Amino acid sequence: FVPQGLFVDALGTVYVADTSNNRVMRWTQGAKQGTVIAGGNGAGAGAKHLGVPVGLSFDRRGNLYVVDQDNDRIQRFSIE
Repeated sequence: FVPQGLFVDALGTVYVADTSNNRVMRWTQGAKQGTVIAGGNGAGAGAKHLGVPVGLSFDRRGNLYVVDQDNDRIQRFSIE
C-alpha cells in the first residue's frame, strides 16, 4: 500500500490513490477495512485499469477523477 492522493468528503469518507496496487480505496467513517472503488485489476491501459494512480478529485456530481500516471491520462469513474 503506497498512498499518493487523498480526498476526504463532507461525511468523513476517506479516498486514497493506492499507487503500488493500481487502485483507489474508500474508507467510510469508522470502517476498519477499505473497499476498492476503481482499478484493482492489476496495471493496464484498459477502461477498468489504472497504472500508478497518483491523485484524485471529485466533481459536484460525485464523479471520481484519477490521475493515471503510467497511462498519461485522467480517468473518470461514476461512484455510487
